Order: sequence, then structure tokens, then C-alpha cells
Amino acid sequence: MRVPSRPHRRTLLACGAAFALTLTVSPAAQSAPDTTGPREGSLVLVGGALGADNAQVFGEIVKRAGGERARIGVLTAASVPQSQDPNADDPDTCSNSACNGAYYSSLLEKHGAADAQWIPIDLDHVAAADSDEVVAQVNSMTGFFFGGGDQFRYLTALMHGERHTDSKVLAAIRAKLAKGAVVAGTSAGAQIASGPHMVSGGASYEALRDGSAPGYFEDPTRLGHIPEGGFGFLRSGLIDTHTGTSGREGRALRLAADTGHDRVYALEENTALVVDHPGTTHEKLTVLGPEGVGVLDLRDARARPTPAGWTLRDARYTYLADGDRYDARHRRPLPAPGKRPLAPHSHAHVPANTDVFSSLANPDAAPYSFRNTARALAVTRAQRTATATTYESTPRFAVTVAKRPGFSAWSTDRTTAHTLIGLRVDIAPR
Repeated sequence: MRVPSRPHRRTLLACGAAFALTLTVSPAAQSAPDTTGPREGSLVLVGGALGADNAQVFGEIVKRAGGERARIGVLTAASVPQSQDPNADDPDTCSNSACNGAYYSSLLEKHGAADAQWIPIDLDHVAAADSDEVVAQVNSMTGFFFGGGDQFRYLTALMHGERHTDSKVLAAIRAKLAKGAVVAGTSAGAQIASGPHMVSGGASYEALRDGSAPGYFEDPTRLGHIPEGGFGFLRSGLIDTHTGTSGREGRALRLAADTGHDRVYALEENTALVVDHPGTTHEKLTVLGPEGVGVLDLRDARARPTPAGWTLRDARYTYLADGDRYDARHRRPLPAPGKRPLAPHSHAHVPANTDVFSSLANPDAAPYSFRNTARALAVTRAQRTATATTYESTPRFAVTVAKRPGFSAWSTDRTTAHTLIGLRVDIAPR
């Protein structure tokens, strides 16, 4: 079975015709966890490109689904269906919902699940989302895994159109989550956990320049969002994925500012954000994996247009790495046991950065550009601020990160700033 293709750093969501959405949601209502009832289950959300050998993340999913007794339902409706895959008959090159479902099922069993099986819903089988037989299959599971692709296909396959109501299968998954099941996902499978204003596409520079709009657009650089959102499993902040490799910090900040959200969870590839008690005042988050999760906090931020371009002041950037925790209600990051505060020790200046958001237009763009500038600032004694710029120049945006009161860096090796807490971020046209 062919591994589903890893999203290339220049690959954005496959886009169909743009459309207008009319339902509006009050973003202020989404700034804090919902307290309508207890949630006994958990989420494991991966920023994409989940490695087949990532035993840490796959093991966490299997453990939370019951370990040796885990029965995991695999949903891959974000992939194209077999009818749209020219390689559907070739097990070595296929990349459709059925073969990707078989791939993830095999991986989950390899990592210890007693049983993992495809839930047969995709764009060719939308009616199956209201099938009592498939609901019975879902009800026999102890966990669920949503694969990558295009999150809008999940809405199409598992929700009822403009009504944005649950199919029978999604309602059953939601009920299983509330009773203790784990719901995991990678890339689009993590994005679909979003509440209102789920991102539907876009690149950072164009987002800063042009702003966001409701809809789903043929232009993959245009920042779009779905006002009604995704499945709403995680509502304490917006979700973005492939953040560092695709330089999406800019689009995440612009979308949050435009829609009134005051927090974004910016997920990195091959790394999981584990959420306990999702949707409650006891919501706790933990990072697992080789990269990390950025928490963009806009509580005190001020955004406004100017004749020269859009500006943002006083946003905060926290970067959590493996083992770090985060108390969502109190917005309190908790570095992992074993990490120690890191005092600035270098006398070097922060390297110049003329492509802070790893532009799609730059053939030499480097991943993790924004994060790397922030880490370099954290360890130097020579500067308290550092400014990086966008690759594009009409206008060129300057991104300034600053060490202000309350900032701290944490390390496991006394050299690298693995964890960053409370850097200030400003954006302005130059």
C-alpha cells in the first residue's frame, strides 16, 4: 500500500469554485472553552506529515483508544474517492480514500491496535454517513483517526450541507468522544476539529496584504475561512497546520484578528497536540513529537488598516515543544519536567531573515523561518528585538519579535531555546 503523499511545502488545499457563506457566528463566544457538559474523551491533533515510524504519536493514539483492546475507525473522506484517482487500481501509487484508509488501518495495527478499519464514507459514498449499518460500525470503535487531504471534503461527506448539522455517523462519533473515545487526526484531519472560522486555504503574505474572506477559493493563496467551522471538537482557539514548513504564522494571525478570535494553535508537522477534557474549563493540552506547537495569543493585540497596509501590535507568541503542557482556561504554559530556564548566553546578532513566512514565491525558502528567528533572539544577549521581513515587497511587511517582561525560554540542553513563552509580535508594512 502506498503511503499517502506528504504535503509538499508548496502544496495548498485543492480548491473548487468559490462560494459565499451567509451564516455568521459570534467569535467572542468562542474565546473560552464551552462549559455545557463534561467531555470524557480526548483529541490527538497532528500538524500533518505524520511519519509511519512515529511510535510516540501513534502509540499515544492507540493507548488512549484502549491499548491492546483498541478498535480504531479510520476516516479518509478528505481524500479523493476512487472514482477520481487515476491510479486507483495500483496499490503502489494509489492515493484515494479507500487505499489511504487501508494504509492508516495497517499502521495503527502495526503500532498496537487490536483492530483498525476503514469507515467507508467519501464523496462517492456520502449517503453512508447516515447509514445505520455504518453507525453500528462506529459504535463498536474505541477511537477514531481522520486522515489528511482537504477538510472541506469532510464537511461535504459528514455534515448536512448549508444546515451544517451532523450526519448520523458524525453524531455517533461525537457521542463516543463525550463518553471517553479518542479522536485523532492529521493535517485536514486536525483542521476539521476546528470550531467557527475554520481556515479553508491561503498563504501568509497574501493574507497580510488582502485580509480574509468567508468561502473556499480557486486561488490557493487567498485566505478563506468557513464561518460555521468544522466539527467543533476544539473551540478554545483556531487551528492551523503545517505551520512552520509552510510559513503559516502570518495567515493564522490575520485570520484570528479578522474574525475576532484571540488564540490560535499553530501545529507543526509530525507532532501532536494532545487535548484532555476538550470543551471544558479543565481543558489541558500536551505537545508530543519532534517539533512543536505555536500558541498565538491576541488578547491584547490591536489590528488596524493603514494607508500603507495592515498592522498588528502586541500579539504574543509561545512555542511549546515535546512534553510541554498548556492550561487553556488560564492560558498558562507549563514547560516539561526536566527543562530549565535558559538565560541569554550568545553575543551573536540574530541572523538576517528576508523571508519570515517561507514564501511560496521563493525557490530557496527555508522551513521554520519565523520560529528560528524567535529562537535565535531568545539566546542572544546582543538584542532584545529582532525584525524579519516578507520575501514579497509590494508592500513588504516587517515582523518584529521582542523580549518583553514576562518572556522566558526553556531548554533541555542549556543551549537551545526549545520552549519560548510570551514573545511579543508586531507586524507592519515597511
